[in-house]
Amino acid sequence: MGKRLSKIYTRTGDSGETGLGDGARVRKTHPRVEAMGAVDELNSIIGLLVETLARHDDNELRLITDFLSYSQHRLFDLGAELSMPQQDAQQGNQQDAQQGYAILTQAHVTDIEVNLDALNQHLEPLVNFILPGGSGLIAQCHLARAVCRRAERRVIALAEVKPVNPDSLRYLNRMSDYLFVVARSCARVTKTDEILWQQDQVPPVT
Repeated sequence: MGKRLSKIYTRTGDSGETGLGDGARVRKTHPRVEAMGAVDELNSIIGLLVETLARHDDNELRLITDFLSYSQHRLFDLGAELSMPQQDAQQGNQQDAQQGYAILTQAHVTDIEVNLDALNQHLEPLVNFILPGGSGLIAQCHLARAVCRRAERRVIALAEVKPVNPDSLRYLNRMSDYLFVVARSCARVTKTDEILWQQDQVPPVT
């Protein structure tokens, strides 16, 4: 278990730097810190979504709530991964050097896929693009999906310059898909009409 925080502010970040898991210090604008921050933001948004879902007394939504609550812990693990710069190359482990410090595995990716498929089987096929909205709950699902996509982009940006666990990239990709299906499932369970994109009928100005 890591060190317990007994003092919240340390003043060590006042110069625009922050510490990583291995003790190294980098600028707060470093791609690694950007990726860590995006994952932390995603976890926070999902936490808000979990609390909103918990107010609905429905067995299907309760299953979603439970899985998202579990996923918050895995996102915390991903943050831990990102906070540890790859060091195994110095130890001669070439395979680990290519993927960096890893906690998440393909099994975690598969877990999302299984839960996604279970939800998707109850949904009608998509006939058009869906806009975020319809209810506050559905909008929160789409917000979490959009933040997840941004977190994925930040981790990809890090992977372009530093080793990153490829299973973590797959995890974020699947999680955004899962959140989209959660939004649609919330619309179905709460009997809320989805907002479908409408093509503009106004003729262009010539």
